[in-house]
Amino acid sequence: MSFSDITLTCKDCGNPFVFTAGEQEFYQQRGLMNQPGRCSDCRAARKATGGGGSSYGGASRGGGGGGGYGGEREFFTATCSSCGKEARVPFQPRGDKPVYCSSCFETRRPASRY
Repeated sequence: MSFSDITLTCKDCGNPFVFTAGEQEFYQQRGLMNQPGRCSDCRAARKATGGGGSSYGGASRGGGGGGGYGGEREFFTATCSSCGKEARVPFQPRGDKPVYCSSCFETRRPASRY
């Protein structure tokens, strides 16, 4: 399929911007169906302020930062059930299941099926 540059209008600032043939090819390769609605400056500004666009959250769902999942991740300290060292884990240990430090967790982790 042949692509050619298209001039679009930014929905934020109203200025025209070019959706290049290379960008169109990139979109097609990744299965993206919609043309961009914002110029690169407005996209960058929106990204810098934590603006939406992600289905995983961001500012539009009350989050912000931390990968779009609702802010900074809280870590808890526990004692590794295997080696006895301090382990920092992203969940509150309840005491009914073993907790492992990252080194011991990696040795116990099942091999990936993918």
